[in-house]
Amino acid sequence: MLSPEVVDAALLGLLGLLVGSFLNVVIHRLPKMMDLRWAAECAEFQAAAGKQDLPIADVAQPTFNLMVPRSRCPHCGHAIRWFENIPVLSYLALKGGCSACRAPISPRYPVVEAVSAALFAWCGWHWGLGWEALAWSGFAASLLALACIDWDTTLLPDDITLPLLWAGLCAAGLGLSGTPLPSAVWGAVAGYLSLWLVYWAFKLVTGKEGMGYGDFKLFAALGAWFGWQALIPVILMASVVGAVVGIAIKLRGALREGGYVPFGPFLAIAGLTAMIFGPSSILTVIGL
Repeated sequence: MLSPEVVDAALLGLLGLLVGSFLNVVIHRLPKMMDLRWAAECAEFQAAAGKQDLPIADVAQPTFNLMVPRSRCPHCGHAIRWFENIPVLSYLALKGGCSACRAPISPRYPVVEAVSAALFAWCGWHWGLGWEALAWSGFAASLLALACIDWDTTLLPDDITLPLLWAGLCAAGLGLSGTPLPSAVWGAVAGYLSLWLVYWAFKLVTGKEGMGYGDFKLFAALGAWFGWQALIPVILMASVVGAVVGIAIKLRGALREGGYVPFGPFLAIAGLTAMIFGPSSILTVIGL
């Protein structure tokens, strides 16, 4: 007889697999959607200012969002059929390649699905089936998507960071996160202002931008979920892990153009660590 914890973990883990498949779509398409939106806004602004050299095309642009068009192989254009899109299993069955042209499929797709399933399963195990587990599962899915998007593009979309921030405040108000609402509010305020001050101090001293505004919003969201008391452990862990990874990448000569490493993925890792082990345990992990 399976224990209730195992059943809850299995059910939420299955949900996590499905959500992970959707996260792959978000990770791939959301930055492209942002580029298209920015290009359209720039064209409209130039046209309104009388600086548009070429007329804006009257023909409607093809719809591109999280649902349309259907997923296709980027090499041959083969439309992905439903049975080729089963989380993890389809990748294994296809042996990591397109069924039409055999071009390799990035292993990150099944990895994201598996990590999402594991995080959801942990939430089910820890909180059981209920609103708390669903709230923290959504938190984990958001951080997973943000980490991958920021690593790929150095962008932390407002479409995810701001809802994550407000969700943390709402979860605190509803008693779903275990964080008192006043602590969540001050956590959001302190999280944003602390990195904002670091940003401007670094820019005044060096004349360069050390991080983006998305990092402020993500840290504010973590403050909303965990409270202001967790901010120091979270930022310490993110900084230590980021420094170690950055040094390793530099030694390998694999730094991207500009010579920097995005900070968002390490904030996300610290946030997930705080969710699983608790913010105070982070200080023990990093030896403080």
